[in-house]
Amino acid sequence: MGSTVHHGVEGVGRRDLIKRSAALGLVAAPGMGLLSACASGGGDGQDKAKAGKKTAKNPLGVNDTAGMEFVLFDGGFGKEYAEDAVKVYEKDFPKAKVKFAATQKIQSTLQPRFNQGNPPDLIDNSGAEQMDMGVLVGKNQLADLTPLLDAPSYDDPAKKVRDTLRPGIVEMGQFDGKPVWILYYAYTVYGVWYSQKALDSLDAEYPQTWDQMLAVCEKAKKKGMAGWTYAGKYPYYIPFSLYPMIGKVGGREVLDAIDNLEPNAWKHPAVKACFEAYYELYKKGYVLKGTPGLDHIQSQTAWAKGEALFIPNGSWVENESANVIPADFDLAVSAPTGIDSSDKLPFGTIWASGGEPFIVPAKAKNAEGGMEQLRIMLSEASSKNFTAKVKSLTAYNGGTSGISLTPGLKSGVAALDKAGSNVVNPRLQDWYVQLQKEKIGVAGLGEMMAGRLTPAEAVKKIQGFADEAAKDTSIKHYKHQ
Repeated sequence: MGSTVHHGVEGVGRRDLIKRSAALGLVAAPGMGLLSACASGGGDGQDKAKAGKKTAKNPLGVNDTAGMEFVLFDGGFGKEYAEDAVKVYEKDFPKAKVKFAATQKIQSTLQPRFNQGNPPDLIDNSGAEQMDMGVLVGKNQLADLTPLLDAPSYDDPAKKVRDTLRPGIVEMGQFDGKPVWILYYAYTVYGVWYSQKALDSLDAEYPQTWDQMLAVCEKAKKKGMAGWTYAGKYPYYIPFSLYPMIGKVGGREVLDAIDNLEPNAWKHPAVKACFEAYYELYKKGYVLKGTPGLDHIQSQTAWAKGEALFIPNGSWVENESANVIPADFDLAVSAPTGIDSSDKLPFGTIWASGGEPFIVPAKAKNAEGGMEQLRIMLSEASSKNFTAKVKSLTAYNGGTSGISLTPGLKSGVAALDKAGSNVVNPRLQDWYVQLQKEKIGVAGLGEMMAGRLTPAEAVKKIQGFADEAAKDTSIKHYKHQ
């Protein structure tokens, strides 16, 4: 996310509710765009630049004299990192003229150009005015980025670009089948965030089983601190720790079935166990009083002030709450606590995924140039530059050595290292935004955590919402491949 609003996922100010990434390792989220009628197929398109000669240094065959146009979303990550990457492109192709622009009005600025058939060569499609990815893909407006992914990486010709990326990045850019339409450049770590100093004051370690979680919350309660708080007005934040817990307890296939809107997916025993565990926090009085009425900023502020020990969130929280997190807070993130040793996946299983979506239009004049600019941005040097300047990880799997990491970012990197291959990436928030936020989040989980629904009632209600979405012919349905 890039901003701080509730809508997006990119920089510091927009948060498409579910995905913000303001900056920390954070990354942004894919954001679900507003643009429902964007991109009609119109326009005859512009003359394509003639292909250049493919060489070891120019594996995509960029025409070294063709112009390249790059439009960036000007959000929480700023534009300096992109300007620095453009300088590398200009150095590599000194005869090419690069046109770079940054704007917050992506849709209103670029939708007419898509309709006219003369879009830029590379776009950071992010922010409150993000163009709807499903519409763009459905109307064949985007170029398949497979040639970029299969090209040699910028740093090591023996490695393909796809082999240098973090888990889930390639899959996130796919909708149906193998083509990859989007390259998410930033990377967000979701989980349970807390103050290591506060945990140490309780003489406790981060709990790995639910019995341990309840014991830690009881210790906190005796010291006048709530165990948990969350964005009560936006309870779709709860899944940032709840979904990976479900995956840990029942296995990835449970999350995949939920994403696929399969019948009875929400009735799986792992879902029931995790709902009952979270409900226990409410029943035992371990949730900060008044939490259902708090928004994301209010809950984060109460947590930062030590009123609650744990909060489910994404790595943007470090940047977003920087003005209220004490200097000695020692911010940390952990993968979610599980139920017990019978869980299918090990402790450390975490949700992490990409944000800040970059696209190359199908009718771009110099699509090879747009992809080459992305190849440069996915180099170690460009990735390090981004991380150092905006406190966020990138899709490049590395790029943190030699950089002074903030506490939250450092903890996020450690959590990813611990997770290894046990990284899950639920897709409901990308594929079915209204279902995820308003129905599962607000009407389901929000009501349960406020004590107005039992876990069994919440499961039944949410399964009903999922069944409705599965039968709704007005929306496009997706499935894990």
